[in-house]
Amino acid sequence: MASALCALLLLAALAGPICLRLRTSPAFVTGRDGRLSTSTALALAWTVILVWLLLAILGYGLTAGGGAKYFSGSDGPLSTLTTVYLPLLGGPYVALIAAKAVVGLRVERGSLAKPAAPSGRRPLRELIANDSGRTDFVDLQYVTLSAVTMLYVVLFFLADVGAGLPRLPEEIWALTGAPAGAYLVNKMATRANPVITGASLSGDRLTVEGGGFTPDPAGRPPLVTVDDTPLEARPDPLTGALTTTLPPTAKPPLTVVVTARGLRSDPYCYEGPAIPAQPAPDTA
Repeated sequence: MASALCALLLLAALAGPICLRLRTSPAFVTGRDGRLSTSTALALAWTVILVWLLLAILGYGLTAGGGAKYFSGSDGPLSTLTTVYLPLLGGPYVALIAAKAVVGLRVERGSLAKPAAPSGRRPLRELIANDSGRTDFVDLQYVTLSAVTMLYVVLFFLADVGAGLPRLPEEIWALTGAPAGAYLVNKMATRANPVITGASLSGDRLTVEGGGFTPDPAGRPPLVTVDDTPLEARPDPLTGALTTTLPPTAKPPLTVVVTARGLRSDPYCYEGPAIPAQPAPDTA
């Protein structure tokens, strides 16, 4: 019980500062678009867990384990490191490196649009969502299976800290390797659909912000559809935003869709400008 408590305190000492850093400045786990990167976050989480396991085993061996003899032998506390835990860590890191390479090449060649993320604090939901903010099933299963596998490792280790790395079946690497492979294939297969990140209204002029608003091969600009009404759009050459004129009957809330090169964006709901709070009347 005492060794498990010490191990938990060590985990808190390792993960606590990292979580605080991520909360205030999550830049080192975000992608090139400013959103939280699923592959980077999971690779970081597995690294923290493996470092924690090694430090906890080292501390136990130097105190209650009896020193160097504790680590010797074919059944020592680190005997499953190369057969189970390094392959378990390998899947997330392969996905991280390969996904960055694939996304970078596709953005450079213009086959994928990565619009900048809205400013402000990054919600954890971005780990399981696509660029439009909708839940991505592949990202969801990658995060879920990885979290369950981490829970297995942590709980089995706390059950018997003195035994060293938990004797998990070698096939457990598939719980991170297979989802990591599916995550990478999903990155390669994602179509360059236009993405709407924001909208604003000035009079009867609607401005739509986002990415992937490129003309088709014939040079025709993207089409903006507002409440199922197609409208001609004018692209801004500096910002890439689209501007269109609303019909007199169109009033917020509006459902906006952009079609570019025959591909449609996810619907974006524009609620209208925020109404400032009115001060309370003075009843004195």
